[in-house]
Formats: sequence, structure tokens, C-alpha cells
Amino acid sequence: METKIIKVQNNADKRIDLFLSENTDYSRSFIKKLADSGALFLNGKPCKCNKTVKLNDEITLNIKENTTLDVKPVNIDIDIVYQDEDLAVINKPQGLVVHSGNGTGENTLVNALLYHLDNLSGINGVIRPGIVHRIDKNTSGLLVVAKNDKSHIALAKQLENKTCRRIYYALLEGEVKSDCGRIETFITRNQKDRTKMAVGKTGRKAITDYKVIKRFENYTLCEFSLLTGRTHQIRVHAKYIGHPVVGDAEYGFKNQKFKLNGQLLHAKKLIFIHPTTNKQCEFECELPTYFTEVLKKLKEK
Repeated sequence: METKIIKVQNNADKRIDLFLSENTDYSRSFIKKLADSGALFLNGKPCKCNKTVKLNDEITLNIKENTTLDVKPVNIDIDIVYQDEDLAVINKPQGLVVHSGNGTGENTLVNALLYHLDNLSGINGVIRPGIVHRIDKNTSGLLVVAKNDKSHIALAKQLENKTCRRIYYALLEGEVKSDCGRIETFITRNQKDRTKMAVGKTGRKAITDYKVIKRFENYTLCEFSLLTGRTHQIRVHAKYIGHPVVGDAEYGFKNQKFKLNGQLLHAKKLIFIHPTTNKQCEFECELPTYFTEVLKKLKEK
């Protein structure tokens, strides 16, 4: 059982299911299931989805892990950049889902981790063992995995306190005007398509810093640094400024010039404090070949 407690600090005077869909990664249908099963509480009392939340209310969600799901070790080749007794750093390839969900089957990073690593933290239950943070299926690059609960808690705290730095490279459509900047918005569920996210007037605050690495005719290679970790954050923010990520089927341009299997977005650098040694760890991985091949085709400005 995973218990989440949420303090209402903004966006009050809304139905609880709407508030939660805007301020968490959970859909309204999922919230309804929790309410119907008696696992949704408002100020300590069970409540239904039509209950209105007020400022300073406390919402509790008791989320039961699907313990009937049998997550098996699978021999999937993965690039383990580094590992010790406490953690591992993985260079995830494009196309690999991090953990199981609807229709993902057994070809996930978690299945591979269970095969290649001796231990994984149990904080996230049977579905997401070891997973401290995620990367989208069609995004490549570095993520850190916890091998024990102590490391998991320490790494999660660094993410929460923004002392863990995650730096991405992305090729954007068009020519970005400013050499650097900060994008600060709210991100919420797309009202027309609940599988997507969107910038809105309410939701969860999302902050992304960017700077231009190289300019091409009609394209810009940018570095992005996440100050928050919202679902699809860089992709949504790139679309918001009018320069979506090249190859992004969900948030990008309809007509793509290059034949790609996903967006040109790569988690290139990862910096954090080791939970046991307290020393700074810094990892960097090169852009994947399909990414660099596109760059070679572009004309520099």
C-alpha cells in the first residue's frame, strides 16, 4: 500500500477529482476508482469525487499496488554506465518503457533491471522497484536506479530539493530567438486527450531552463535543465514556446522531415550526491547515433 498525502495550497474550490487530475499524474477515472473503493480521504474522512476541496485541506490517497502482477526478470540488453552497492546509472535506449503499464508487457527497463542487478529498492512496490525518476519511452539517456530503500529516499529527496541536476539535449523545430531563458508555467492534463499534458492556468508548477548549443537553418540544438519533474515537461514546454522537439509524435509538428522512431530528446548529463559517500557524482553519455545522423544533415548558421 502506498499512501500519498497532498496539502491543498492553491487551485482550491474545485471538485476533488478535478483538483487531483490537475495537480498530480493521476486521471479523474483513476481518482474515481479510489473514491469508489474507499481509498480517497479528505481531512481524514472518506469522500466521493464530487466533494469540493478548500485551501489548507488535506487529501489522502491509499494506492494499493497490483500485487498480482508478476514482474519477471527478462534478459534485455541495457547499458549500465555505473553501479555499486547502493545505486546504478543506466543509459536507457529510445523505445524502452521504464516500468510496466497498460499493454507494455514484459519488455520494460524494470524487467531488465531485475535480470541484471542483484538488488532493487522496494519503496515503489512490485511494479516500479528501484525507479527513482522516469524517462519517457521514446526519450533516451541517463537515469539513476536505487538498489536499497536508504538510497532511494536520499535520491528522491535530492530530486525534491532540486539538488539533483538532470540535463537534456533536444533538437527543436525552428530557430529559437533567445540564447537562453527560463520557461515557468503550470502543467496539467490535456482536457481533450487525457494521455497528454498541456500548459494551463492551473496545475502543477513546472520550471525548465534552456540555452542554445548550436544553431542550424530551421532548427536549434538546445540544452534543457529540469528544475521540476513533471510528466512530459520538456516536450510540453518546447511546444509552448513554439519550437517542439523534432520527431515528437504527440507534441510536435504533424509533418516531420526526418523518419524517426521518436523525439530527439536525450538525457545527457546526471549530477547528484552519492547517498553513502556524500561525494558528487557526475555522469554524461553521448548522443545516440540516430540523433547525430540528423545533426550531420543540417546546415549550421
